[in-house]
Amino acid sequence: MDKLRAVLGGRDGNNDNRNVLQAANEASTLGWGTRVKGFLVCMVIGVVCTILGVCCLFIPKVGLILFIVFYTFGNVCSLVSTMFLMGPVKQLKRMCDKTRAFATIVMITCLVLTLCAVFWWKIFALTLLFVILQVLAFAW
Repeated sequence: MDKLRAVLGGRDGNNDNRNVLQAANEASTLGWGTRVKGFLVCMVIGVVCTILGVCCLFIPKVGLILFIVFYTFGNVCSLVSTMFLMGPVKQLKRMCDKTRAFATIVMITCLVLTLCAVFWWKIFALTLLFVILQVLAFAW
């Protein structure tokens, strides 16, 4: 409400001491119940996609591609689910801690490279290597 009053009152000058993280933190004002619901929905979607990907592995010809897509999407959903509990800014700060930065870089790089290897490069051995690295980085 204060923001609306500031805009209507003509006090909406550029606030140079506010950065993007503070603006994102102000925009994410969910209640605790909504955060838990968002966490549960994203986590269930992530687990279901991972299980569905494993089940698709047994389909001839396209099974490996479906596994990789579902598994990668499941990992992304599981990662996003924790953002609901602690907030996106705090999650990103924790992911970039000194002890977790290397695992975060490996995880995100492997997520992107897995999709590149399966859709553009079409090298399945490389794709499987990236999936294995995803598993290791996610567990790390």
